[in-house]
Amino acid sequence: MSSVTADHAHGHDDHAHGAPHGWRRWLFATNHKDIGTMYLIFSFIMLLEGGTLALLLRTELFSPGLQFFQPELFNQFTTMHGIIMVFGAIMPAFVGFANWMIPLQIGASDMAFARMNNFSFWLLPVGAILFTTSFFVPGGAMAAGWTMYAPLTLQMGMGMDLAIFGVHILGASSIMGAINIVVTILNMRAPGMTLMKMPLFCWTWLITAYLLIAVMPVLAAAVTMLLTDRHFGTAFFNAAAGGDPVLYQHVFWFFGHPEVYIMILPAFGIVSAIVPAFARKPLFGYASMVYATAAIAILSFLVWAHHMFTTGMPVTGQLYFMYATMLISVPTGVKIFNWVATMWRGSMTFETPMLFSVGFIFVFTLGGFTGLILAVAPIDIAVHDTYYVVAHFHYVLVAGSLFALFGGAYYWLPKWTGRMYDERLGKWHFWMTMISFNVTFFPMHFLGLAGMPRRYADYAAQFTDFHQIATIGAFWFGLSQLIFVYVVLKAYSGRGEVASAKPWDGAEGLEWTVPSPAPFHTFETPPVVK
Repeated sequence: MSSVTADHAHGHDDHAHGAPHGWRRWLFATNHKDIGTMYLIFSFIMLLEGGTLALLLRTELFSPGLQFFQPELFNQFTTMHGIIMVFGAIMPAFVGFANWMIPLQIGASDMAFARMNNFSFWLLPVGAILFTTSFFVPGGAMAAGWTMYAPLTLQMGMGMDLAIFGVHILGASSIMGAINIVVTILNMRAPGMTLMKMPLFCWTWLITAYLLIAVMPVLAAAVTMLLTDRHFGTAFFNAAAGGDPVLYQHVFWFFGHPEVYIMILPAFGIVSAIVPAFARKPLFGYASMVYATAAIAILSFLVWAHHMFTTGMPVTGQLYFMYATMLISVPTGVKIFNWVATMWRGSMTFETPMLFSVGFIFVFTLGGFTGLILAVAPIDIAVHDTYYVVAHFHYVLVAGSLFALFGGAYYWLPKWTGRMYDERLGKWHFWMTMISFNVTFFPMHFLGLAGMPRRYADYAAQFTDFHQIATIGAFWFGLSQLIFVYVVLKAYSGRGEVASAKPWDGAEGLEWTVPSPAPFHTFETPPVVK
């Protein structure tokens, strides 16, 4: 009993003194804001690492012939670029936003499981170290594509095992983070905040968290079977021993397709917060947005094999997956319609968060249309595994997830740092990013239609022009991100004008009722939502 009282007193002590100091504050962090900050910093470091690998790829592809890297190393760069961006950059960034913003948006004092929150963060650097060091083991890093397809994965060196363990560790982190988010949202909302009064960001994350809990174990099963095939004499995917490599594709994409929506649904939530704020009117069709998000999540489990039209699937299967995939465009279209309807006749201003959101809607719609084209089985068979597919998913993931993350970072930066960011530099960042992104990835549609396969280190001379344009765009895109680094560091170092509690006049929500920067402890007595 005495220890309980001591703990209790110690807790009050903590409250009285505010944040702990020094390295202990970060190593033993249980405060959702500190953990959110660590997630965001980690994901940005991984973005820079994954981006560097991408620039190495583009350097090799600037002209035909092999200039700098052997195909084996080129394939390692391709694979690790993909896996680091998906598991190291995009997903942790959204979890960072969830940690920072969900308790503030629902009026909770913290996340439900504070120590588990700390643990789920510290698993990330471990996984990242496994990925990164795999380049330096005999045989180099995994080179089987980020999808880790058998039979390639059965032939790799020990870098493959490091990647499998890295995926397991990051997956465990995702599952813990997701459980934390579900419990926090369902049990810790302020009095009066019904589910249908929650900000849309909370809704999109609640649905995303259920997706994560459902599909991460499937990925764990798939990579565990790879591991036992490699070392323990099983033959799940080894055709020579009676296994089936196509089985791996089914299991992987049953995870992989919901995963695509795990990386875009929170982005929808961020855009749904920003657009009404700068259009200065409430979000059009709130309830339909919630239902559309749920519909996308449910349908995402029913379309996995559209990644596999070229595996010799029977025509009936192709038809089913083709129509099911097209069906997803309906709830997605509802969302885009609602954002446009929110902007319609609003008194709009175009600060940086709004620019990124409008850019997101425009470019994400383009990526959605190329996805619809790839859903058509006969077309997909023609352009499968070409640069057309690369263009499609970068339009969805870079201009989708990443643009929304940038928009959200500018939108909530005053709340995080207590300072306004440099608006002029923010606009520079947006326009440089937007233009260079399209210069990089738009030509890839033409490369793909002309038959340029993906993951090749060399190519025929007729593809040179578009590859050179893409490479110039990629370096321009990469350098543009340095503006963002400068803007964030400037705000964090306390330069820039002091932000009020509510820096955007159109912004709604509980997070704008606490001072900027948000104090270490917020909502110790929950607010009442009218």
